[in-house]
This record gives sequence, structure tokens and C-alpha cells, in this order.
Amino acid sequence: MKPFLILQLERYAERLAELDFLLSREDIMADMAQFLKLSREHADVAAVAQRYARYKQRQSDLQAARDMQAELPETDEMHTLAGEEVAQAEQEIAALESELQRMLLPKDPQDARNAFVEIRAGTGGDESALFAGDLLRMYTRYAQNQGWKVELMSESPSELGGYKEVVLRIEGEGTFGQLRFESGGHRVQRVPATETQGRIHTSACTVAVLAEPDEAQAVQINPADLRIDTFRASGAGGQHINKTDSAVRITHIPTGIVAECQDDRSQHRNKAKALQVLAARIEEKARSEQAAKDAAMRKGLIGSGDRSDRIRTYNFPQGRLTDHRINLTLYKLTFIMEGDLQDVIAALQSERQAEQLAELEVGGAA
Repeated sequence: MKPFLILQLERYAERLAELDFLLSREDIMADMAQFLKLSREHADVAAVAQRYARYKQRQSDLQAARDMQAELPETDEMHTLAGEEVAQAEQEIAALESELQRMLLPKDPQDARNAFVEIRAGTGGDESALFAGDLLRMYTRYAQNQGWKVELMSESPSELGGYKEVVLRIEGEGTFGQLRFESGGHRVQRVPATETQGRIHTSACTVAVLAEPDEAQAVQINPADLRIDTFRASGAGGQHINKTDSAVRITHIPTGIVAECQDDRSQHRNKAKALQVLAARIEEKARSEQAAKDAAMRKGLIGSGDRSDRIRTYNFPQGRLTDHRINLTLYKLTFIMEGDLQDVIAALQSERQAEQLAELEVGGAA
């Protein structure tokens, strides 16, 4: 393991001893807020320190086994047993190194939050709207496979099926952390159902994944900065068409950010949902602006919906998905469109972890 990582791990062991002392003090135990804060830190630090202690123990075991091997003839039964211990220790040490590296990576508190997934049709007209519907199905299936709860916040159906725009709220453990890299331009190449000559068309959609604001830390929105419009919900017709102005559109005047909801028959509930989405969009705007000021590279920026602005291509004739950010190509498009996104998401997370580890190494060398 690299020296800068060892240094970091030694600090965890030192900090654990400090926390053990602090949590034994009567004045700390009497202050419940401080006690809970230190207890949470203790749990996090202890998890790393304990794995590091195991790592050091196995390093010691490995050296002892190697020394025994060196002292004994190959015909000795203990030499063979020592060889087996060397192999086992090396295997466990390698696994512990990978685990400890992951544990040292900085955690984004937003990763644990629920997420809003916004899908908008871009270039390609009706075919783009149909593809937006396919993406909606893909994310919904993936969320269901993960045991997450999916709620339709707003939708704008297209005339031939699919959606001009649709917004989902996905609730579950680590939702935003898994879906955050889906933001960007998604391009599809396939023969549309309306194509009579069998030609392949290219269309595009944009996806934006936003972290649901933490209620305790959510941006404060001044009601005076809001313009609230109500209107009659549109839809496919039938007995559920609203007879009243239950749909709600909210505009945040200072930023021009708009959110609307017409999915519920209750104007009150539509307003509450629209405010949730609005707060998420305002928070995302503030976050991305801060990231730009800090000259941080934000992966998967939301694009314009143009064909050339893409993070991923879905090629149906070849059954191929390509994520252009990490040069990942998978020939299992049928399964992916049914929600089997795990390989894609795992690859994107691994790439991000590699970037974070490189950043950590630079910081450790500084």
C-alpha cells in the first residue's frame, strides 16, 4: 500500500483513541448533541481503524509465514503449511487494501439522498419522445429492481406516445449516488416504427438527476419570489381529465427556474410536489455554479438535447450501449432497456473512485 495511504490510516487509529477518551468524559455525555455527533464519528472512524488493524495483523502473519518457509526444507510438512498461509494472507491483504482505499475516499453527503430524474425529448421529434418513454421505463424498472419507490411528479405526453418531458421522484437508500452520472445527453440509433424504408434514425433526449434537498438544509425560498399559476391539466382524455384548474406551475422569479405538476387531482398536492422539484433545481443550480467557481470538473453536465451533445449512445440494430465518458461498450441493450443498468452504473462509480484516489494521492503528496 502506498505510503500516503498508510499515513492516513495511522491518523484514523490515533483519532479512534481520542474519541474513546472524549466519549468517556462526563461533560460530553451530559451534552446529548455533542455526544451523538462524536458517537457517529466514532462509528465511522472505528470501521476504518478495525479494518486497518486487521490489515496490519495479516501483514505480520505473512512475514512470519515467509520466515518459516525460508528456515525449513521444502520436504518438511510445515514448509507446505507455511506456503498455504502465505497464499491466504496475500489474497486477504490485497482485498483489504482495496477495501481500505474505498473507505478513505471522500463521501458526498448528497449520495445518500433521494433523487429527481427529469427526462426531456430533444432532437428527433416524435421518435425522441418515444425514446424518452423508453428511458422512463428503463429507470423505473431499475428502481423497482433495487427495491426503491418511484413516484411520477409531472408528465407532458406526446401525441404519438412517449413524453415531451417527464419527472420522477425515486426514493431509496443511496438513490442519488447511484443515478447521479445519468445526467447528460442520451442518443438513440434505431429504425422508428413510422419509418417505411428501414432507415436508421438518430434522436436524442436529455436526462437530469437532481438530489432531493435535505429538509433541514434546503435552500430557503422567499414566497415573494414565486409566481404561481394554475391551469387545467392536459392528458390523453377519458374520465380522469380534470374539470378544475388543479395543475400548478411555479416560477422562481430571481432565477427563472420553473417547475410544474399536474399528475394529482389535488391542486394542494400538485403545488407541494412542484415546490419539491423547484427546490431541487434551485439547489442544483447553486451547487453547479459553486463547482464551476472552484474549477471542479462536474461529470455528466446536462446538455442541450442536440445530437452531438451526448454521454451515451443506444444502438438498437447492433444491440449495443456505449458510454462515451469511460469508453464502455456493452452488447446487452435489450436487458439494459429492461432496467439491467448495474454494470453501467458500477463502471461509472469505479471510474469516479479511481479519480478520487488520484486526487487523494495528489493531496497526500502535497
